[in-house]
Amino acid sequence: MIPRIVKKLIFTSFLFIDFIEPSKSTDLQNLDIGPYSLNLSNSSNIKNFSDYTNLSIKNFRKNSNDKNVLDKHSELLIADNTEKQREIVIQSEQQSEINGVVFATGNVLVEYLGKFLKADNLIYDKTIKKISAKGNITLVIGDQIFKSSKLEYSFIEERGYLLDVKGSVDTNILIEDLSSNFSSLDSNRIESLLELKKKEVINTPGKVDKWLFFADKITIDGEKWKSKKAVFSNDLLESKQIKIVINSLEVVPEKEKLRFKSSINSLILDEKVSIPFWVGDRTLSRAGGLTNFNNRWSIGYENLDKDGYFIGRKFNPVDISDNFTLDLEPQFLIQRSLKGYTKSFVKKDESITSERVKRNVSFQDYIALKSQIKGRINSWDLKIDKNLNSFDFDKFPNAFRFKTKLSKEINFLNSKWDKSFYGIYRERIWNGSLGEAEIYSGYGSKLQKQKTWVVNGIKKTENLSFGLADITAEALNTKNLVTNLKGNVFYALDQKFPISIKEPKNKFVDISYKYIPKPITKGLMLNTRLEASYSLYEDGEHQEYLGLGMGPELTLGNLKNKTFDYTRLSLFPFYRLNSGDSAFKFDQNNDNFTLNIAFDQQLFGPVILKTTGTLNLTNDSDNYGEFINSKISLNWKKRSYELGIFYQPHNQAGGISFNLFGFR
Repeated sequence: MIPRIVKKLIFTSFLFIDFIEPSKSTDLQNLDIGPYSLNLSNSSNIKNFSDYTNLSIKNFRKNSNDKNVLDKHSELLIADNTEKQREIVIQSEQQSEINGVVFATGNVLVEYLGKFLKADNLIYDKTIKKISAKGNITLVIGDQIFKSSKLEYSFIEERGYLLDVKGSVDTNILIEDLSSNFSSLDSNRIESLLELKKKEVINTPGKVDKWLFFADKITIDGEKWKSKKAVFSNDLLESKQIKIVINSLEVVPEKEKLRFKSSINSLILDEKVSIPFWVGDRTLSRAGGLTNFNNRWSIGYENLDKDGYFIGRKFNPVDISDNFTLDLEPQFLIQRSLKGYTKSFVKKDESITSERVKRNVSFQDYIALKSQIKGRINSWDLKIDKNLNSFDFDKFPNAFRFKTKLSKEINFLNSKWDKSFYGIYRERIWNGSLGEAEIYSGYGSKLQKQKTWVVNGIKKTENLSFGLADITAEALNTKNLVTNLKGNVFYALDQKFPISIKEPKNKFVDISYKYIPKPITKGLMLNTRLEASYSLYEDGEHQEYLGLGMGPELTLGNLKNKTFDYTRLSLFPFYRLNSGDSAFKFDQNNDNFTLNIAFDQQLFGPVILKTTGTLNLTNDSDNYGEFINSKISLNWKKRSYELGIFYQPHNQAGGISFNLFGFR
């Protein structure tokens, strides 16, 4: 199936030519075209229609429904597919046929199964089955748009090329569009699709589906599409903020997927900074979206498990089966190798909850491995994450960490819930002023529902969950490991009350928005949170709490000027009324009173300082007045991307973050 899908990518509108038998090329008679019939004979005679001057995409649909206008102003060529009875319509200002060669000139428009091709000139040689088009070529396949100055393709040799290619693709529905038949498109919608760059766009949070692309030449050789260099951009307004230059691009079909291959490439920021990176193989599946489109190289800082700075390199995804892929990322632990020792492990043969000690290292300790297996089992999503922080087998019990999750969405009590089963081996949890706690192993199930809605301008988010787990973890007051069944019920309601808010006039952004992907809602809001939890343990222990929080959030500026045009400050005191104790350290409710602080400030242009922290205000705590959670980052933020460097003092971790913003 997929080879036919790939061929449709540019030449879908021309596939009808394969159904034209050369023996019938000069004698097309009494072909049914729906409500009309057309008798074409002696087609070798040149027929000109110089009186037809008003054809355009905008009025084509209207005119084609009028038989009198159709007979007067155009000539229709219909190819009858004897297998599937498909119809193809070519309409132009002038059409003729000489010795088996069809010529169409002036506002050429081809329609086939709801797909459209527009060009200035079109020639098809029926004898050798070769198509060529020139001038303002535009192909519309659903939401996929392709433009070119010249196109040639041989259906016998299955080879061809396109020159000066530019287009717009939606990766979320690309495969669906290529394999679907469409009803005729509305003429107004066709006109809107022809403009690749937009005057204004709207942000699509959390996903990047819409891309502009450019290439000097694309060649087609059988099932492969190739280009020496192709440029992609998620910036639909001007394509100047960010460009992804893909060298030696190949597109190869594989079952229900399209696989993209390339060599060393470049990430170009603001047409000034070029960052080389490796894309390798990427897969576009019918499920939607390009998988693993992140940069393969990563730099991070993790002191507790990796002794500091490390560098990682992702391998190409490995297809384990039709439904499962394996991602591997070997890491070289730079700081551990330079130090010549490690403080990430306990003493040999000691309990995992013992204090970490200084130990000698060998070359095996310089290498770490991060891996993930993901896929679907029937309607369930399965994800398995593994981390190995040393290849020294003596340290394996302390170096290996594992987590798996099997989940799906279900209908329960007239609502949608997320149902999941999970398993854990060696997971670190940071629990406020109690610090790091260790879960040795565990498995369980969780049923969770989250709902967000707006009432009278008040945004409400509700979260309800039920959980049951069998856990072995560090005890609350000792370093021993204890095993217990745990049942939990949790409920939270967050609300945002507008006090003095100025909403943007619309949600769209234009070229004047250089630093943000969507307009800013300014003013003062009041955030509140109601939280309740009850946990019961096998040994009879239980703990519960009721939490209440309320605090202001102030946002100033438009982030359109170069200096200090954006400030966000949020203060959120939160108080818990606790009762009982947990059997474990990792989930003990210990901090009764905290103050969450968030502060963002534009410094100059796209440079933004972002800080968050949780201040412990519990009177009887040893950490009173200290930040028990914190993060600081310095970001370079633009409309279409954000690049930042961050550090988390509380758990001594940091790294580089990079995000692309999507638009439609």
